[in-house]
Amino acid sequence: MSGPGGEAIGQARIEDPTGLHARPAVKLTKLAKGFAAAVEIRAGEDGAWVNAKSPNAVMKLKAGHGQTLHVRADGVDAASAVAALVALVERNFDA
Repeated sequence: MSGPGGEAIGQARIEDPTGLHARPAVKLTKLAKGFAAAVEIRAGEDGAWVNAKSPNAVMKLKAGHGQTLHVRADGVDAASAVAALVALVERNFDA
């Protein structure tokens, strides 16, 4: 990933006891869709990067409680996108 505006990265630990299940996944994708930047996430250090704007892809991560969710974005609002997604995870998806 590399485009105009630069790349930003961040991470946050999933605290929800059930992990990144349907409701938090939808909240995350809705938030990601609000940014122009391309946004991707992965669960853990070795997980595959997936499009954070795709609810299906996010749910297929099966990210569990205690896992670190890595976020990267590329584009004009990349830093804002990463900050917002990390904050959402840190707030436990506003559970």
